[in-house]
Amino acid sequence: MSTHAFLSPSASHRWLMCPPSAKLNAALPDQTSPYAKQGTDAHELCAYLVEKALGRDVKDPTENLDYYDEEMQMCAEGYVEFVMQELELARQTCPDTEVLVEQKVDFSKWVEGGKGTADCILLSDGTAEIIDYKNGLGVMVSSESEEFGGNPQLMCYSLGVIDMFDGIYNIDTIRMAIYQPRRDNLSVYEMSKADLLNWAD
Repeated sequence: MSTHAFLSPSASHRWLMCPPSAKLNAALPDQTSPYAKQGTDAHELCAYLVEKALGRDVKDPTENLDYYDEEMQMCAEGYVEFVMQELELARQTCPDTEVLVEQKVDFSKWVEGGKGTADCILLSDGTAEIIDYKNGLGVMVSSESEEFGGNPQLMCYSLGVIDMFDGIYNIDTIRMAIYQPRRDNLSVYEMSKADLLNWAD
């Protein structure tokens, strides 16, 4: 059974608003629902199709996906189309924009034990974009929030991106995107690195 970080990025909206909740939730057993497993399969398919669209040599995972179906394929193809559109936009100002898929990030400089995996990161001169695929049909997820400015999960990932890549790309703008196809939801938010670091501190 997998274990999640004590202060996981996906639960950051909760522990930022109510710090004791992290300790309370840590005492609960780590259970995986069929919906979470379906989401895991969808993420694996999305990663494969993005890598394939980039011309990289990757193995098709579909025969090993328990929840693979036509809807998942359509959602993943839509996600790839969005990623490639964002890449094309970034390449207009930085032709050698780097694309990282399922990239592990470490933001423990600000959050104890803070680690996560970003679905897709686009790195270009001055700008980092973090794109997050949401498979859920329940809560509609936004890339911004009234409390923090941006989405706290993506802001945590952005901190890890800055810590890893700022010296190479001189990042001053963070672009965060949520792609949630089963809710027809596409949400994009930009903030400055300075505002992100002020929030982190």
